[in-house]
Amino acid sequence: MIKRGIAPVHPGVILKGLYLEPLEITITQAAGQLGIARKTLSQLVNGHMGVSAEMAIRLSKALNTTPQLWMNMQQGYDLWIAEKKSADIKVLPFAMAS
Repeated sequence: MIKRGIAPVHPGVILKGLYLEPLEITITQAAGQLGIARKTLSQLVNGHMGVSAEMAIRLSKALNTTPQLWMNMQQGYDLWIAEKKSADIKVLPFAMAS
C-alpha cells in the first residue's frame, strides 16, 4: 500500500527537472531526438499524459536509464492517484468457494 501523505512526482516533472533543464535541451529538441511529436512530449512534461511502455523505452535509450525506471515512476504515480479515490470505488468481494 502506498502512503497517502506525499504524492509521488509525475515522471514528466522528473524528466524536465533532472534531464531536460540541466542539459539545456528544449522540448522541441528532445521530441526530435526521441522521435515523437513536440505536443506529445509537452503533454508528458506537463503531467497531462503518462509514460507508456514505448515512451519508457525511448527515454531509456536517450537518457541511458532503464525502461523499468520510467514505468515504475508512472506506476507509483498512477497507483497513488487511484488510492486517493479508493473510497469512491465500490466493489463487492467475491465469495469463497466451500
